[in-house]
Order: sequence, then C-alpha cells, then structure tokens
Amino acid sequence: MAAEPVNVNDFQELARQALPKMCYDYFSGGAEDQHTLKENVEAFHRITIRPRILVDVSKIDLSITVLGYKISAPIMIAPTAMHKLAHTEGEVATARAAAACNTIMILSYMSTCTVEEVASSCNAVRFLQLYVYKNRNISANLVQRAERCGYKAIVLTVDAPRLGRREADIKNKMIAPPLKNFEGLISTEVSFDNGSNLEAFANNTFDASLSWKDIGWLRSITNLPILIKGVLTREDAIKAIEVGIDGIVVSNHGARQLDYAPASVSVLEEVVHAVKGKVPVLFDGGIRRGTDVFKALALGVQAVLIGRPAVYGLAAKGEYGVKRVVEMLKDELELTMALSGCPTVEDISRNHVRTEHDRLHSML
Repeated sequence: MAAEPVNVNDFQELARQALPKMCYDYFSGGAEDQHTLKENVEAFHRITIRPRILVDVSKIDLSITVLGYKISAPIMIAPTAMHKLAHTEGEVATARAAAACNTIMILSYMSTCTVEEVASSCNAVRFLQLYVYKNRNISANLVQRAERCGYKAIVLTVDAPRLGRREADIKNKMIAPPLKNFEGLISTEVSFDNGSNLEAFANNTFDASLSWKDIGWLRSITNLPILIKGVLTREDAIKAIEVGIDGIVVSNHGARQLDYAPASVSVLEEVVHAVKGKVPVLFDGGIRRGTDVFKALALGVQAVLIGRPAVYGLAAKGEYGVKRVVEMLKDELELTMALSGCPTVEDISRNHVRTEHDRLHSML
C-alpha cells in the first residue's frame, strides 16, 4: 500500500502516476522552454523568513476576509481548466472540497462542468473566471448565468490575447474534452492538421482586440465586482485602479503564456506598492508550501490562489485529495506563523521576510 502523501509535491507524483501522459503534461507544463515555470517555484526559495521570538502563539488565527467574505485561511482555489481530464467528477469535486475547507473557488471559464452544476453541488462562495471571446454574446451569456447562480465576482483573465506555446501539448496532439458551458453557443470542435486542438480552439475564439476600454463593456453586463488576473507591472496596476477594477491578481498564468516573464512573486511588491491598498491584491504562481503562502502574505497580498496543487490532489484522490492539499498548506502556514511569531494573518509584516532585493540593497 502506497504511503499517504505528506506534502504537495507528493500529490504531484501521485497525479503523474494516475494520469495519462497527455493529461499530466497539460496540467504540469508551461510555455516554450519552461524557464518561468521553474522560476515561479525557485523564486520563493530565494526569499528567507525572519522569525520573531517570545511572542504568544498559543492560538493561531488564519482566517481573513476577501471582498467581504470570510474564509478559513488566505488560500483560495485558482481557476484551472478542464478538471474532468484529472477526475471524472471534475470541477464539482473541486468545488465541494473548497466548500468543505471554507474557502473560495474561482471556476474556470473553460470548465468541464457547467456553472449551474458547480453552483448546485454545494453551498459556498465562488467566483467565475472569464475569457472574452470574439463573439461577446458568448462571454456575456456565461457572466449572466453565473450571476443568476449566485457567483460573487468575475475574475477577468487579461494575459491571453492568444494562447501561449505549450510544446508538450503540441507534441501530444492535445485533445480537449467537451466544454459544457458552451453547448448550443459555439462549436468546440476544431479542425487542425497538427499540434494541440486546444490551441487551435483558443486562437479561433479568444478576442485579441480586448483592451482597457472593454472593462466598461464588462461593467455594463454585470453588477458583480470585477478583478483582473494577469498583472505583472506597476504601470498596469495603476491603470487597473484608474479604470475602477475591484481587485488585482498578480499572475503569469502559471507560466503557461509568455516564457521569460518574471516569476510572479518577484514582481509582487512592485504591484502592491502601486496599488497602495486601494483594492485587494491576490496572487498565484509557484505556491507549494505553507512557507510560500507566508512569504507572499509578508510581501503584501491578501490571499494566494493555488492551481496545480489542487489539480494534483484532484487527480490523485478526487475531492478528498483537493481537501488534503488545502489542509496541508493551511497546516504548514499555521506552523510557519507560530514559528515566526505571528498569531494572526494581520501580524505578518514585510519585516518577516528578506528578499534578494533586500540583500543587494544591504550591500550598497
């Protein structure tokens, strides 16, 4: 009998064993040389923690509030596509696990379960991630369905005017499963001579003309708060505030879009300083340990999103696996907080970490 996994990396290995190569490569892979994919994780290794001693940590409180919704810990489920490639129950299993952990799931626009199926699966706060298609009516349809089903926010992905070059998918001739949200709205069948049919579908449907002025269009079709996901620069963070965005997700799309974009955590402070506390800043990219969550919080984010870790848990052990991944990260974060002298999330400060920039600055 295989040993029970003790950390997120163990779940990744179980997922690799459980999934067909095409599916595992789809979830685990990044763009082109996968430089940014490696950097997302390794950049965390270069940040050290500065623990404080003789603080009363007999009680640790991980709970926070995001857009007015209280969750058990600053760990949310990132939007990742096509969960039925990982497990037969797909996003419904992920949603139930998120609800059991009292956290927020952001459902992918490219989910293999419908917004209605996920909404009816359990009682929980959830957001919808959005891509904008050339046919705006399709995107509007999904936003309005989500709002009717009780989703609490829209997370607009802004770093994908086209799909990044994911060479593993091309080599594997990646075939996407049916995307039930679009049944009767658009054909997901795409003819392609070689490579990934997902890439062909995305490039046929994604609206590469999407720009800042279109935030107004999105506001016109929904009353929900709008966050944008894919911000990596000070300039774009300032622009997002100017156009009235309700939150920002610092993200490089799990290193699946532009290779040699910076690791998300390496630009986190740049964005946080530009935002100046005006809206919540969330973060994804490279979270594998509770210490990673702690480091991101110290650099100014309100919460982190986990993408691949949740999918690995789903692939390995279904709903239970997703729950265990979240619980592992929560347990590791709680221990890190205790050992660093932080009884609450609010106690985690910039003084608790030392970055590469800090080290270089101290040498001047």
